Amino acid sequence: MHHPFTRRQALALPLQTLAASKALATTASPVSPNTLHFGPHFKFGVSSSAYQIEGAVHEDGRGPGIWDIFTHQPGHISKHGNGDIACDHYHKMPADIALIAGAGIKNYRFSVSWPRLFPDGNATVNPRGFAFYDRLIDELHAHNITPWLCLYHWDLPQALQDKGGWTNRDTSARLAEFSSAVSHHFRDRVANWLILNEATVQAIFGYGNGMHAPGQRGRVSWFAALHHLNLGQGLSIQALRANNVPGRIGTVACCEPVRPSTNSEADTTAALKFDAIWNGSVLKPLFHGSYPELVQEDFAPLCYTNDLTNIHQKIDILGVNYYSRLHIQADATNPIGAYFGPDHEASRYTVMGWPIEPDGVFEILKHIHDTYGQPEIFISENGFASTDNSKGSGLDDEGRIAYISDHLMFVKQAIDAGVNVSGYFVWSMMDSFEWNDGMKWHFGLVKVDFITLVRTPKHSYYWYADLIRSHAGKSLEASTL
Repeated sequence: MHHPFTRRQALALPLQTLAASKALATTASPVSPNTLHFGPHFKFGVSSSAYQIEGAVHEDGRGPGIWDIFTHQPGHISKHGNGDIACDHYHKMPADIALIAGAGIKNYRFSVSWPRLFPDGNATVNPRGFAFYDRLIDELHAHNITPWLCLYHWDLPQALQDKGGWTNRDTSARLAEFSSAVSHHFRDRVANWLILNEATVQAIFGYGNGMHAPGQRGRVSWFAALHHLNLGQGLSIQALRANNVPGRIGTVACCEPVRPSTNSEADTTAALKFDAIWNGSVLKPLFHGSYPELVQEDFAPLCYTNDLTNIHQKIDILGVNYYSRLHIQADATNPIGAYFGPDHEASRYTVMGWPIEPDGVFEILKHIHDTYGQPEIFISENGFASTDNSKGSGLDDEGRIAYISDHLMFVKQAIDAGVNVSGYFVWSMMDSFEWNDGMKWHFGLVKVDFITLVRTPKHSYYWYADLIRSHAGKSLEASTL
């Protein structure tokens, strides 16, 4: 999670896909859990990331990461927030896993902290860091919850950033070494491996416009970071295959339809370029072994012999993070001449200013299916932001319920259209540190009081539990017919 902009918008999918998605109607009210059924093998889950929930940044041998440094520099984070404590999941992990189990959730996507496991980047192992994740994974299995382990969710060790971070191609090799070591250690208890979370978002906001850690700016660093993330992903997939890791190997990308803010030629050109970066520069080299034509010149100086071959790897599953379409306008102040603009069509927004466009999830799923064959896909993030309502309990979150149910309806439409979608993971289980927005926004099914750290399930937690229970009952009934 996520993107630090407001009123994002966008373009560039085939006209027949756009027409199909527009023909589908949206709803503004939650549907009954009894009306949503996806078959017996569909997986419902929740997602999180290490830096956003763990805290304990100075404990048990953990080293500094780029977010530790970035959040303590003035002006970077809303209300001066940081992840020093976050949700204190490091100490409250067993109770948090019990909360997941209490809703009947059987799948949990989480990330491991690179600075906690290898404080200096790779050479020095931290046994106490590995012991924490040993306990976490064992706790998941004790509650019959399937682990989905993401190896890298933006928390690069500062020791590697001091050498250039993702602008240094050597970091790609370090990620592969890290992935190999982690997969070797947990191979007997993890069957779902995800290499990266949102390479595009880290490259653009961490190395392009400086809004995320490590705060670098510029066109050169933007494209260098994205290419080296892609390369590190490919090398990591090869490392896991070399380890004969059991189970499935995949990755997570933020994939969203891109449209121009207006019909002007400038905005249309900008949207095409942005789509080539946001979606195409992650998916096309992975599935087809080349960068989109519109950005090939940008990546050409970075591509060494065999780079594209190393990036072009077979995966078993693709996680898709979706929140809304992207609406793009020409912007001469941006390194690529394009940036987020207003949405002139949306009628509903979250408190963050993000348009609520559930039909866009159908649009992007169909596009991936039509363009890249038939990869197995799961929705790895989808969620609704709210504020901490000081006048009430903050537990009445009917907007979140409506948001989730609306998106699930369009996921079902995609499945009915032939797209191989195998699961849906809510972002997120509990309120957490939201990157440069600090604790300003709340995405959780469970409320976290960031002063007392008390957890309290919201209405959406119980609705999701009812959905899962109803779905399981229907699946059992169908299997006995």
